[in-house]
Amino acid sequence: MQTLSKALNTKKAAIYLAEKGTPFSAGTLEVWRCQGRGPRYRKICRRVVYMPEDLDRFATGQVVETIDSTIEA
Repeated sequence: MQTLSKALNTKKAAIYLAEKGTPFSAGTLEVWRCQGRGPRYRKICRRVVYMPEDLDRFATGQVVETIDSTIEA
């Protein structure tokens, strides 16, 4: 089970993402939450927290296979 001791609030999550090369503001993260987008987060009562491993997954993006990437050289 994950421990919440390393959980980051929205502002710190934005800083963490910027350090990983994906600079999004805290405001962007807030808007994305309302839209059901962005990195995974947890809600504890009214408090929103992000786990570093979820932010890492988000920062690395998704692999998109194209026709050219599936052709063996």
